[in-house]
Amino acid sequence: MSRRMRGGPLQGVRVIELTKVWAGPCVGKLLAYLGAEVIRIESEGSLDVTRTYGVADINNAPGFQSVNPEKLSVQVNMKTEEGIAIIHDLLAKSDILVENLRPGAVKRLGLDYEAVKASRPDIVYVSMGMFGTEGPLSYQTGYAPCFAALGGLSSRVGYEGGSPEGMNVRYADSTFGAAATYGALVALLHRRRTGVGQFVDVSAVECMSSMIGDTLMDFALNGAITGCDGNRHAQMAPHGVYPCLNDEWISIAVGGDAQWAALAQAMGKPELATQAAFCSLEARKAHEAELDALVSAWTAGRDASELAAELQQCGIAAARSQSSLDLVADPLLWARGFYQEVSDGAGQSKTTLGPSWTMDRAASISHGAPRLGEHNAYVLGDILGLSGEEQRALFDRGIAR
Repeated sequence: MSRRMRGGPLQGVRVIELTKVWAGPCVGKLLAYLGAEVIRIESEGSLDVTRTYGVADINNAPGFQSVNPEKLSVQVNMKTEEGIAIIHDLLAKSDILVENLRPGAVKRLGLDYEAVKASRPDIVYVSMGMFGTEGPLSYQTGYAPCFAALGGLSSRVGYEGGSPEGMNVRYADSTFGAAATYGALVALLHRRRTGVGQFVDVSAVECMSSMIGDTLMDFALNGAITGCDGNRHAQMAPHGVYPCLNDEWISIAVGGDAQWAALAQAMGKPELATQAAFCSLEARKAHEAELDALVSAWTAGRDASELAAELQQCGIAAARSQSSLDLVADPLLWARGFYQEVSDGAGQSKTTLGPSWTMDRAASISHGAPRLGEHNAYVLGDILGLSGEEQRALFDRGIAR
């Protein structure tokens, strides 16, 4: 197998993944979607939980499939010195390392930043941890619900005046992964300009806290403790989810007085735009319960899809609330390439989420997630230059699998 050139701004960049579960692999996925060659280091003796959770076929696990398209997989036994040496040889020919292993694991393996710099001095090393690599809490590890709770984000998610309800389990992982990806790209740009690599230390908790910076600043400056506010928004009114026909709902977000006037016109009550109770954002926020009641009474007799289209034509942000099946069937998302058809190593066609961006120099996306060790021969042979006999010897000794 020769190196596939898929185009994209990161064509020619090689990324090594020492990642588990979701947030770390999310980084590799986004970099792969930008054209990088992303290689996952895996081992049958220490499988990612997304390969095994709820399935018998580790090469056909939905969780793994969804976050690892356009990647390569090589099996290396990381519990052996020779296996670690192979990884160092591979890192010497790579540009970025992404790791989200448990605190202290990479150091015990001899794959910490200082050790890796000996193999590749200008490496961009992205380390992902719940609290980062420094500080009194850096020894702790956790998953997405921990990130969101400790970062303060979960405290804001709940019905108005109620207790925190928690949030979607994947939000924290994908947000953490997106932040780490951005850090990797900035460090890569810095290296291209200066020739100097970087250690990118990313804290999941800090990433989550950055999502509620206004809440944290309000507490720091004013001592204010902000609770759950449901669907309310400090700079928008009306802003919420309103009932429609057939037990469906519509989301409406009015961003200013002009949009409010357009909504009042659509409601057939243009006079609302100039009433003292609703003529400004401050007034609308002060009478928000009354405002929501008026909007709800109007939407209750309308079809959600038709009303959303009508409001969008008026320049008002509106959308029918959708189930997962609705989202998959949404023709607009298909038309914009949000869903991509890829094929796996067995030639089976599958649908996956594509990138959330469009660009003139986009990388091609056609391959699904790799089978375990699918690219051993390419990585060990083409990249590292090991002969077939040397590769077989590694397999015989359990170094490569």
